[in-house]
Amino acid sequence: MELRVLQYFLAVAREQSVSGAAAYLHLSQPTLSRQLKNLEDELGKQLFLRGNRKITLTEEGMLLRKRAEEIMDLVWKTEREITLNDERVAGDIYIGAGETDAIRILARAAGALQREHPQIRVHIASGDSADVTEELDKGLIDFGILLDPKDLSKYDYLRIPEKDVWGVLMRRDAPLAQKDAIRPEDLWDKPLILSRQHREGSALSLWLNRNEADLRIVATYSLLYNGSILVDEGIGYAITLDKILNTQGSNLCFRPLTPALQAELCIVWKKYQVFTKAAELFLHAVRKSLLSS
Repeated sequence: MELRVLQYFLAVAREQSVSGAAAYLHLSQPTLSRQLKNLEDELGKQLFLRGNRKITLTEEGMLLRKRAEEIMDLVWKTEREITLNDERVAGDIYIGAGETDAIRILARAAGALQREHPQIRVHIASGDSADVTEELDKGLIDFGILLDPKDLSKYDYLRIPEKDVWGVLMRRDAPLAQKDAIRPEDLWDKPLILSRQHREGSALSLWLNRNEADLRIVATYSLLYNGSILVDEGIGYAITLDKILNTQGSNLCFRPLTPALQAELCIVWKKYQVFTKAAELFLHAVRKSLLSS
């Protein structure tokens, strides 16, 4: 049984699809199917139940998945222990993140790492949760920051202790600007500008206590800077997170929601991810930064 084939098996188990795993592994689907068939023949056991929409593991397949994860963890740990002994480290680290003040944690980790290894470069791509998870799944980025993630089954992750605070960005001359905090009923008849990733059933949707169809949603945004221009032009009130936009000295102000609503944040990466040495050191620096924050 080859380690390479175990990686193939784990990819199919994770993606629940031969085609999805083949795309992730950059293999043709027939090649991957043949490797899986050879593995089942070698073990003399059926490992997968092939349905119309997805593949599930048999009892023997679940046992192999557990043992394969343990084997790969040991292999990767051994590789890291050997390769991290090298003093000189260079490389690129790719991160996807929405707009959040939590990016400071990654910035502190990157700064500490680059002081020790100045040839490491960090690249941050902005996007909402859908963008980040898509790029993670395709292997285009090493890490992502997700806001209020619902399903982390495909990822390993670290929870960020600090939480972002939801509130409303508005013009200083807007009627609601006279309030210290904004209640759901204050927004029911107001023109709202929402993040593109707003969805029914989210914490914010439940806080509003109204179906999306019953709200006056006049615009959406991906980046708050663009949303803030809509606010400044008097189009509506933007529901967003605190500390993303500095309103000091501007025509805009931020008011928190009440009852208070906070967003949980996680730093995530794909399970079974084989990191570069730079990415491995970065993750270590992030863990250290979280402990000191």
